[in-house]
Amino acid sequence: MSKLLEVKNLVTEFDTELMTVRAVDNVSFSLDRGRTLGIVGESGSGKSVTSLSIMRLIPNPPGRIAQGEAIFHKTDGSSVDLLKLPEDEMRAYRGNRISMIFQEPMTSLNPVFRCGDQIMEAIMLHQKVGKQEARERTLHLLREVQLPRPESMIDQYPHQMSGGQKQRVMIAMAMSCNPDLLIADEPTTALDVTVQATILDLMRQLRSSHNMSMMFITHDLGVIAEIADEVAVMYKGKVVEYGPVLQIFEDPQHPYTKGLLACRPRLDKKLRILPTVKDFMEEQPDGTIVERVGASVGQKIHEVEFTPQEIDQRNTLLSQREPLLRVENLKVYFPIKTGMFSTTRGYVKAVDDITFDVKPGETLGLVGESGCGKTTTGRAILRLVEPTSGMVTFNGTNVGAMSGKDLKALRRDFQIIFQDPYSSLNPRISVGNAITEVLDVHNVLSGAKERREYVMELINKVGLLPRHYYNYPHEFSGGQRQRICIARALALKPKFIVCDESVSALDVSVQAQVLNLLVQLREEFQLTYIFISHDLSVVKFISDRIAVMNAGKIVEMGTANEIYASPKNDYTRNLIHAIPTGSLDVIRSQQDGRAA
Repeated sequence: MSKLLEVKNLVTEFDTELMTVRAVDNVSFSLDRGRTLGIVGESGSGKSVTSLSIMRLIPNPPGRIAQGEAIFHKTDGSSVDLLKLPEDEMRAYRGNRISMIFQEPMTSLNPVFRCGDQIMEAIMLHQKVGKQEARERTLHLLREVQLPRPESMIDQYPHQMSGGQKQRVMIAMAMSCNPDLLIADEPTTALDVTVQATILDLMRQLRSSHNMSMMFITHDLGVIAEIADEVAVMYKGKVVEYGPVLQIFEDPQHPYTKGLLACRPRLDKKLRILPTVKDFMEEQPDGTIVERVGASVGQKIHEVEFTPQEIDQRNTLLSQREPLLRVENLKVYFPIKTGMFSTTRGYVKAVDDITFDVKPGETLGLVGESGCGKTTTGRAILRLVEPTSGMVTFNGTNVGAMSGKDLKALRRDFQIIFQDPYSSLNPRISVGNAITEVLDVHNVLSGAKERREYVMELINKVGLLPRHYYNYPHEFSGGQRQRICIARALALKPKFIVCDESVSALDVSVQAQVLNLLVQLREEFQLTYIFISHDLSVVKFISDRIAVMNAGKIVEMGTANEIYASPKNDYTRNLIHAIPTGSLDVIRSQQDGRAA
């Protein structure tokens, strides 16, 4: 195979007020034509900065490419160093020979222009063709990326499309000039597992039909197993392990790689807690990494695995308790209004006549794709959305019949952890004040000193430091912010918490830490959870029972093991089938298919 790209000793730095941060530290790798290199690591590992450096998209200041080469080999046998090209020559490669798909399609597409016009603009810029021919090529691309109704979709705006459809538009735009190299930066992170599966399948097809090379950047090793030929594992700006995908999964050498592999929630086993990266490695003050003794992936998973007897014992214990929460025939309909006088023409049945209960100390998982009604269900239970009809009973009390002071008093027992911790925290007040505010509203504890000590104790309970009381939300990572939201939810010592996609935006390693924290707090405080997610593997880990939702209805319900082992509904089977498992059988099958 011929080489397409060789990156040698790449160093990218950013200047801050206090110090110079080396975001990419002496990184080297190569990529052959028609192959896919997976770059995997946690947020802040340098994987996105590596790709932006190759594209010469690092903002200067504060960033700069301090050293290195990015040798791009052309089809005529000549080569150029992308890092040394003048800017006007680099523009001929960027978007033309090398294209990039960014993580969040909504922020990458201009909301005031039609999607088709944005693709046409790229074609007319790089290929010097007229508007009519550009439109015909755009329609061909939209068909190739399997966008439904391309003749009408070409004239739609980004806000009129779903997340998966917007991502297909981004892929069509990236493919518009038939690039030699496609860089995909977390292109499936925000998508449902079923949509993610179709996007991965599409990208595999395009790679084969165009003999295109790909750099696929993600924090999820399960996704890497589905699409990559070689893998570079990055940690703190360095490539710590590099090799064929089967070798990385079958025999990982670096403790960080072992940790990433182990901390993914599993569908084939029920674990007490998830292993974390810290179970496999320890970082010394000088930055060197020491592997913990006896830290093999299989051994660690075996240590924390539930026995079938333990699972049966817990399920039996929970089934004997009286429900803490009863939901009966719950409906939430949203009116569709049209015309000058806002005439109601119909209803969106977001939640359509569902019934279930939750026992004290139990975790009920609500799982389904975006738009299935699971978030609306959680909010309707808490009266954050008013139900159209039905009854919600909490601890024997009809929640729908309550108002004013009674409902406010009940909210001490009801709490919610939202999906995006940054948007649910006030950026203008410190973390300590954000949690103290909850105590003020419900008049819990009397003096300021007593409240401050209580909040510091809560902050410590969720794995942060007392000094974090005085910091602001922007000073924390995503995982730390989610811990702050958990501390705020615990402040009133509730009995029941709705976790609404509370780990979906986190790296798998941070996700494991937050899930372990939720399990630990459930056991310590005898909490009851409804855990909402589109990821069945996450739901299976934390849940005792699972309710699968589709189009506002519960289509299947049972224990976590029953749902996975013998799903009764086709929709549930599709959800399970779409989850990237990262199994060796899948990798071998993919690689055998590539070889054929």
